[in-house]
Amino acid sequence: MKTELGAKNCLYPMPTTLIGATVDGSPNFITIAHVGIMDLGDVSLGMAKTHHTNRGIKDHKTFSVNVPSTAQIKETDYCGLVSGKRANKAGLFDVFYGTLKTAPMIAECPINMECKLVKTVDFPKHDVFVGEIIATYADDSVLTDGIVDFAKVQPILFTMPDQGYWKLGEKFAKAWSIGKDLIKG
Repeated sequence: MKTELGAKNCLYPMPTTLIGATVDGSPNFITIAHVGIMDLGDVSLGMAKTHHTNRGIKDHKTFSVNVPSTAQIKETDYCGLVSGKRANKAGLFDVFYGTLKTAPMIAECPINMECKLVKTVDFPKHDVFVGEIIATYADDSVLTDGIVDFAKVQPILFTMPDQGYWKLGEKFAKAWSIGKDLIKG
């Protein structure tokens, strides 16, 4: 038996990220979980139009996607609770820049992606920013054989409608492999 829930988006959990942009000449960060993979080199951000960070993304046409670990939960949640209009959230972090110079990144986050804005999709209450990944940075401590090991990253996962933060479970199968047993020759 199934229960109809209405028009609910159930594509959660999503990784919780800290989006960085330069706003009024200063680095700013906001917590966003509505981040998507457009293809292997592009990402999307769904952000309410009222966010302070949106202006920085539009002005400089750059942003960063920083993936915090569960050890950074308080700082991550804080960046979603307080507006950059009223608080210097960048003061919580060691900020660095890559080649784009206007996409601030957080050194404490195990993964950082520096992005160039490609397109903005205008929804009534949200901006959807599509960005090309220019460079990705990862702490050596989260790499296994040169590949990001998400068990080491321990990303913060976000769910709705319970508004919960979750931890990553264990890897249990290999993609593009486990289903081969069902392929008839």
